[in-house]
Amino acid sequence: MAKYKAYPEYKDSGVEWLGLVPKSWTICRLKNLAAIKNGQDYKSVQSDAGYPVIGSGGQFTFASKFMYDKPSVLLGRKGTIDKPLYINEPFWTVDTMYYTELNKGVDAKYLHYLSLTIQFSRYSTNTALPSMTQEHLSNYKFSVPKTESERKKITDFLDLETAKIDNLIAKQQQLIELLKEKRQAVISHAVIKGLNPDVPMKDSGVEWLGEVPKHWRRATPIKYLSSLKGRLGWQGLKADEYRDEGPYVVSSAHFNNHEIDWDSCPRVSLERYKLDSNIQLDVGDILLMKDGAAMGKLSYVEYLPGDACLNSHLLLFRPLMNGDKKTYDTKFMFYLMQTNHFQSFIKNNGTGSTFLGISQQAIGNHSLCLPPFDEQKDISDYLDDELSKIVRLETMQLEMKNLLTERRTALISAAVTGKIDVRDWVAPDSQAVEEPKEATA
Repeated sequence: MAKYKAYPEYKDSGVEWLGLVPKSWTICRLKNLAAIKNGQDYKSVQSDAGYPVIGSGGQFTFASKFMYDKPSVLLGRKGTIDKPLYINEPFWTVDTMYYTELNKGVDAKYLHYLSLTIQFSRYSTNTALPSMTQEHLSNYKFSVPKTESERKKITDFLDLETAKIDNLIAKQQQLIELLKEKRQAVISHAVIKGLNPDVPMKDSGVEWLGEVPKHWRRATPIKYLSSLKGRLGWQGLKADEYRDEGPYVVSSAHFNNHEIDWDSCPRVSLERYKLDSNIQLDVGDILLMKDGAAMGKLSYVEYLPGDACLNSHLLLFRPLMNGDKKTYDTKFMFYLMQTNHFQSFIKNNGTGSTFLGISQQAIGNHSLCLPPFDEQKDISDYLDDELSKIVRLETMQLEMKNLLTERRTALISAAVTGKIDVRDWVAPDSQAVEEPKEATA
């Protein structure tokens, strides 16, 4: 914020989280700016078209009538409480949200920027489902300029400056998506077509595979290549049996980007761990989420910090032995299971009306064409090298996106708390914000 000037004089706000504020500003509560109203259940008004029904994540359906038809700021009551939303069209909002009726002279866009600085953790309940009471929100203190003109100047400044940042963030996200597509294309081509473009091809006999190199094995069901194990024993495991030390218990909640966060895993006694050898993990194991919203999510056991086993909802893949040789290279299989083809198979074969899942039998009967073992190893080594380059680029773009997001947050906070003085700010002649251009990777 070095390029922006500060106010000439400040005073102690008397409010711990506000600290010093511009001398000309006043301290007020949220209820001095707007009345907080409860949302309502939407099912009685749900329709195929009409007014947007807004939840914490934005619009998710329509309502046949609106609850409020003026600009408003929506605040979370339960669940996601820290993502205020701005809306300037007639809407309906759900019973886990509040909406605001603005007092005279208060602009909804300004209140939205102001609400982004609320420290929700000060008053939210510390439970699995955080909540904010109407009383706590109504009495939350802010420091605001006394005049509408100064508040409007802050709003206009933030509208333009955050739009510029949002444009840069969108470009970074475009690059990240392109890199993900490139990653997927590199994997798919290598594990389905091989590394030699001149090798003779044949029909795989598997619709989704098409042609594969002629020397690759014939289509084989996974059950003849891999053991598939899930947690069958000790279903009675309860959270109060978790320990600070002992073998790790892994579920899909404990891995992201295919890597297990061992520090987040609960632990159990050695006696519990020994009850079922089928779900004890080894280096090279592949884990797949077989049901729920994360169905198809994968992880690879690169290393073990100690004894570890599966929780429910996961399947463990481990190669069978053909004499003294494994039926597949585990890293090659892990890459194959990341392809859109395999993930589509998982998604398309899930069953269940309320809780989607794929059976162990369905996965076991799914056929794959694999290259000879040594070629699998060559392909997985190639992918390790190629993907490390793409991951480095992805990491750079993600870090830039995060920095831009942090700058956006800091700029909003600085402007609405008076850390910077934008009273003399003048908008450029052209306020058009450049649309994100198509990016290339």
